[in-house]
Amino acid sequence: MAEFKIQRDVVLNYLKANGLSYADVGTAYKMPKQTVHDYLTGSKDTPKARQFVQVLIRDYGIRG
Repeated sequence: MAEFKIQRDVVLNYLKANGLSYADVGTAYKMPKQTVHDYLTGSKDTPKARQFVQVLIRDYGIRG
């Protein structure tokens, strides 16, 4: 569980550093910005949320 929080934090830092909003990510992945927010802030800690964070890490080439 702690590892997933670290992954979320790395993604959030990447988005902030690159000027990307939840809406930008939501548009790219065809999902509501509220869902992106819930997944990345931990409001929804589901297998789908974990998978989404992994996809972002892979697609954006994020290294922590």
